Amino acid sequence: MSYRTGRACRALMLALLTTSAAAGFSRASAQAPARSATGDHKVTTPFHKPSDAELQKELTPLQYRVTQHEGTEPAFRNEYWDNHEAGIYVDIVSGEPLFSSLDKFDSGTGWPSFTKPLVPANIKTKTDNSLFMSRTEVRSAHADSHLGHLFDDGPKPTGMRYCMNSASMRFIPVKELAAQGYGEYLKLFQKNEGTHK
Repeated sequence: MSYRTGRACRALMLALLTTSAAAGFSRASAQAPARSATGDHKVTTPFHKPSDAELQKELTPLQYRVTQHEGTEPAFRNEYWDNHEAGIYVDIVSGEPLFSSLDKFDSGTGWPSFTKPLVPANIKTKTDNSLFMSRTEVRSAHADSHLGHLFDDGPKPTGMRYCMNSASMRFIPVKELAAQGYGEYLKLFQKNEGTHK
């Protein structure tokens, strides 16, 4: 085998290995929770958002419509509006931590409502001028999922109401936090043990 042919073969093998590794890394990143591995509450795992076609396969029709097309699920007929179990809520697409049951309250609206985000860096807001009014839309920072809207009629101490769609989130109970890679949040519930029912 000539030097030139050998070099071409090595280049081809390297290209195939790089492509294969990148594809595997992309799949692993998409499945891994977008969470801190160091406890600094910042997303350190690279998240690569799946394609629209992949999202349509992975999400239910309601989850897809809400997260990708700013839909709204029915009030009082959604998974978490009346959930009182202790745990955290993460983005349905990326797994980035969004809210805690410790900050959840009954707003009477029929949607899960929170006074503040669990990790503010995982939340972003923008002005929503649809429906002939100006509202503040809430989206996840890494997956860019539509989560719901923010209102200033919440209880103390923040006075804020993060009115979210259950379809945009996945709930992880306290007993499963460590197993699902969110062990750093266990201390929040240990501090509040006995005070949050």
